[in-house]
Amino acid sequence: MTKLLLLLFSGLKFAKLSKLLFSGGSMILSVFAYSLVFGWRYAAGFVGLLMIHEAGHYLAARQRGLDVGLPTFIPFVGAWVELKQQPMDVETEAYVGIAGPVAGTAGALACFFLAKNYGSTLLLALAYAGFMLNLFNLIPLSPLDGGRITAILSPRIWLLGMPILIALFVYRPSPMLILIGVLAAPQVWAVWRNRHEGNGADYYRAPLSTRVEYGLYYLVLVAFLALLSFDLHEQLAAFK
Repeated sequence: MTKLLLLLFSGLKFAKLSKLLFSGGSMILSVFAYSLVFGWRYAAGFVGLLMIHEAGHYLAARQRGLDVGLPTFIPFVGAWVELKQQPMDVETEAYVGIAGPVAGTAGALACFFLAKNYGSTLLLALAYAGFMLNLFNLIPLSPLDGGRITAILSPRIWLLGMPILIALFVYRPSPMLILIGVLAAPQVWAVWRNRHEGNGADYYRAPLSTRVEYGLYYLVLVAFLALLSFDLHEQLAAFK
């Protein structure tokens, strides 16, 4: 019996270690890949900002009692945490969804203030990347964070997200935008056909006060990130 318990314990420790190694390995691989294009300092900082963003999702999911995996990083695509247990209601989904951009914005702000204190253009560039990354994630389109947050208001808001994504692709074509569009298309189509309530109508029910609260958080965060992104874009352009 003791041997069996030791064997099970060892198996659990190995499983946790393998997940940690996979997450850490994917992060190191991303740093290496980005460093080939941008240099290792920027690469390390950018992946660090991605990690802070995903840590926000991870901690929020754990706080709500959801089973969640460690972050996985894919170079030039981004990162995500796997929710092994889906939220039971739209408020929980919005809570986990907004935690990433909030944490990511805090990380970008830290880079911004450090850049001002030390006169570092590298940190200023990282702050700009962080603000833009989190602003992009707030596009109201699932599977982006903005889609998960705005679902508490109405999934029909996703219909506004697709034109934004298309406009971004016209402005600056990217395979990642195509991937997001492919992933989002079935859900947008379901909303268009009024068949989006696959989780049941109860899933999308929330008090009006809660809807207003998340709506205000979302709008303030979008406005804040947009203003800072524009300001830093102008500052960085002056260095060229």
